[in-house]
Amino acid sequence: MIEVVVAEDQAMVLGALSALLELEGDIKVVGRAADGRAALDLVRAHRPDLLVADIEMPGMTGLDVAAALQAEGAKTRVLIVTTFGRPGYLRRALEAGVRGYLLKDTPSDTLAAAVRKVAAGGRAMAPELMEAAWDAADPLNDRERQLLRLAEEGRSNKEIAELLGLSPGTVRNYLHEASQKLDAANRVEAARIARANGWL
Repeated sequence: MIEVVVAEDQAMVLGALSALLELEGDIKVVGRAADGRAALDLVRAHRPDLLVADIEMPGMTGLDVAAALQAEGAKTRVLIVTTFGRPGYLRRALEAGVRGYLLKDTPSDTLAAAVRKVAAGGRAMAPELMEAAWDAADPLNDRERQLLRLAEEGRSNKEIAELLGLSPGTVRNYLHEASQKLDAANRVEAARIARANGWL
C-alpha cells in the first residue's frame, strides 16, 4: 500500500484529489493539508511514501516543503500537481528534489500512474514542460526572491527591513539588484516579471 499525504489550499481540489487517489486499491491517503506548514507537519508525523502537493499555498509553498524535506533527508518523495506550467517553477522543483511534476488537467489515471512511479523511485514529469525548464535559468538568488515576495505584498523597504532584521539601505540595494537583473523599471515590475516566469 502506497501511503500519501495530499496538500492543496483549495478545499474542493483537496477533496477531489484525495478521493481520486483513494479509488485506487493500492493508494491510501493518510493525511490532508490546506497549507504548506501543515503538510510538512503531517509528513513528519506519518512518514508517508509520497507527498502530493500544490505549489502556491499559504505559509510555505509546495517547493518550500520539498526543499525542507530534502534538507532533512526525508524518505518521503514529492509529486507536485499544479496549475503552474511555467518553466521556472519546474526548474526550482527539480532543484528542491521533487520527483514528479504534473499539471492539474492531467487525467486521473496518469496521476495514479505517476504516484506509483514516483513512490517506486522513478520520475514523472509533464513532458511538455521538460525541455523548456532547462532554458529558464532563474537570475534571482534566495534573498532577492524573498524580498521581492514581500515587496509584492505591498510592504515598504522599512517594513521589510524590520521583518528580516536588515537595514532599509540593504533592502533597497537587494531590490535594486533584482530589478536590474530582470530589466525592470522598479520593484513592482520586477516582482511581476519574476512571478510570470515562476521565479517567485
